[in-house]
Amino acid sequence: MFNHLETGVVKMRDETLANPGPLGLMGFGMTTVLLNIHNAGFFEISAMILAMGLFYGGLAQIIAGILEFRKGNTFGVTAFISYGHFWLTLVALILLPKLGWADPTPAKFMACYLFMWGMFTLFMFFGTLKSNRGLQFVFASLTVLFFLLAVKDWTGSHLIGVIAGFEGIICGLSAIYLAMAEVLNEQYSKAILPVGSL
Repeated sequence: MFNHLETGVVKMRDETLANPGPLGLMGFGMTTVLLNIHNAGFFEISAMILAMGLFYGGLAQIIAGILEFRKGNTFGVTAFISYGHFWLTLVALILLPKLGWADPTPAKFMACYLFMWGMFTLFMFFGTLKSNRGLQFVFASLTVLFFLLAVKDWTGSHLIGVIAGFEGIICGLSAIYLAMAEVLNEQYSKAILPVGSL
């Protein structure tokens, strides 16, 4: 995923191995945009967001991570499989109490969950510093998003939650853009969509 556009040099496609990065980025990006439309206050949580979290944000990213393993990309494996399981655990945190299988998570404890994901993402951001600016922006904005959501749950601030929602929409859109840049730039063997190469 993350090593194809790092230098800005367009490489010829390896016909034996497709780039799984765009699949993972789209699974992450589209699901993040939709969840944060909710966080920004436009819609309630619905089956659509939960289904996206299970299948596109969750399963598709895990598949992308497994494919990155085959390509020897440790960063891609760690990112995609981790964030795929983030979406699965988030859906479980919502559904398990509704099914009567677990108690609801208190907001302040949920803040700890989000804070830990923020710490993980911050470390992963440092791994992008040799990559393109597009990827750096995805991870920087995701770090900010997790910390904003953690602060929202710690403080109970509706305003911080709305701010996080709009910031999350931007984060998700940046991942969608990067995914489409990887697809189109590879397809045309030239930089159709710039990614801010180093």
